[in-house]
Amino acid sequence: MDFSSVAEGWRALLDGTVTTIVVTLSALAISLVAGLLIGLARLRPSIHLLYWPTSLYVTVIRGTPLLVQLFLLFFGLPQLGVQLPAFFCAVLGLSAYSAAYVSEVVRGAIQSIDRGQMEAARSLGMSYRGAMRDIIVPQALIRMLPPLGNEVVALIKNSALVSLLTIHDLMFEGNAIISITYRSLEVYLAIAGIYLVLTLTAGHALRQVERALLRRGHLT
Repeated sequence: MDFSSVAEGWRALLDGTVTTIVVTLSALAISLVAGLLIGLARLRPSIHLLYWPTSLYVTVIRGTPLLVQLFLLFFGLPQLGVQLPAFFCAVLGLSAYSAAYVSEVVRGAIQSIDRGQMEAARSLGMSYRGAMRDIIVPQALIRMLPPLGNEVVALIKNSALVSLLTIHDLMFEGNAIISITYRSLEVYLAIAGIYLVLTLTAGHALRQVERALLRRGHLT
């Protein structure tokens, strides 16, 4: 094997890695907020105006491939007269897809908390919103972190699909090098190594956050 093509194209791979990180972090920030709101909405079946639309959203997003969703945004919307920038389509598609899974993590973690705690808070005169904010969600947060870590790793790997939208991410730059050097094996091995470093770093960071929260005693 000859990795000279990788060495010569290191700057392009570095630029692509930065783009991958920016796209992933942007999508992650949006998906965490949206997933939290959707998850909370799905905890109140009695509020039909929130529960049914969010349930339909989660069902549709989780039941269709991410690649199809990205293509609908980038190639499908222009037929309706809506032309969105490639970067916006990439972030919107990834965040919408990830938010559906984050919402299930949020909902499952909150439902795992003993119902007696909510009943006790309400009996003390706390509102539903206050009890969720001060009692239920803080306890559920520590239970969300491990599955959220898995979702972050999945989001990093799924970001490779945005190269098909002409985003100059890591995969796009790697394919550009291959088109010139024809050294597919070496370049793809290098790309795989970079993705591995990104996912391991993200997983380590989340574990440190979880340990810090436990050490401070804020959550149990």
